[in-house]
Amino acid sequence: MTDVHSKEVRSFNMSQIKGKDTKPELLVRKFLFAKGLRYRLYDKKLPGKPDIVLPKYNTVIFIHGCFWHGHENCKYFILPKTKTEWWKQKIENTIQRDNMVIEQLADLEWNIHTVWECELKPEKRELTLNKIYNTITANNN
Repeated sequence: MTDVHSKEVRSFNMSQIKGKDTKPELLVRKFLFAKGLRYRLYDKKLPGKPDIVLPKYNTVIFIHGCFWHGHENCKYFILPKTKTEWWKQKIENTIQRDNMVIEQLADLEWNIHTVWECELKPEKRELTLNKIYNTITANNN
């Protein structure tokens, strides 16, 4: 099966996908800030450069895109029909790296939260954000 886009169009589309300051990240950050929590972003000193680092709570948060991080049993994770083996390997490598980073952070005794993109869809957003906040603040009391 061939790609429905030309190489140039596909290249442009892929170049528009951001790795930082994504909409899901901004949602979580705005929520946490409004609740009075202060954080750092993408701390290079920590394994995996977590999206959000809350030093006071010894907590890191990763906000994962369902496709890019291979969210199992999620309707937003569908392998492309072109270059399927290449994509499968790429996503498997990402999952392995994610697991290794989580293990390293756990060894450093960080509390780790992973928020999936699908958990921030409008119908689940409030529940997800409150759950994150309650878990973070419960660890500190």
